[in-house]
Amino acid sequence: MKSEDVARYLHDHPEFFDQYAEMLTLVTLPDPHSGRAISITEKQLFNLRDKVRSLEAKLVELIGFGEENDSISDKVHGLAVALIAATDQAGALRALYSHLGGAFAVPHVTVRLWGAGQGEVREFEAVADSVKAFASGLHRPYCGSVAGQESALWFGEAAAYLRSMAQVPLREADGICFGLLVMASEEPHRFYPELGTLYLERIGDLAAAALLRVAA
Repeated sequence: MKSEDVARYLHDHPEFFDQYAEMLTLVTLPDPHSGRAISITEKQLFNLRDKVRSLEAKLVELIGFGEENDSISDKVHGLAVALIAATDQAGALRALYSHLGGAFAVPHVTVRLWGAGQGEVREFEAVADSVKAFASGLHRPYCGSVAGQESALWFGEAAAYLRSMAQVPLREADGICFGLLVMASEEPHRFYPELGTLYLERIGDLAAAALLRVAA
């Protein structure tokens, strides 16, 4: 009889160990941790303990994700309140820079606008058509390397030290892009390609709505 035959028989006849319960204690297996011989029952207990430890680790991980999301939600809420309180364009931009650089600890933040508001400030400096086309074509915020990104030049001398960035399009209600919010870091993995963009999208929506409101 082959081992496959034995396995198939035990699978098809689960009552076997009811009839020969003593086999559970007589048959021994090597313990993968200590190397000593243990019974099938002990082996099952060890397996269950391993599964419990794995589930506990997963639970801790999920709790960590939940706490992180709660923290980010609080920060987004604070930004939303500040943007709502802004009464002019300068106030809205000040709130955006303050919260992203403070609560969110993003070291470099800038905005460029080409379809809303007015004023002789850096946010309305000329933007290349290629950047406008890039921003308009984004279906979700860009997260990744600074290499090859024209908007990196907006950070002046700091651009040479930047390694990752997030670029968030600012859109009107009808979807027309009128600006770009850019966040950058010297850390290469701060804004990585696989980063979830849900909160970045919400920040973009909030910023766009606020800037359009005060520009009206």
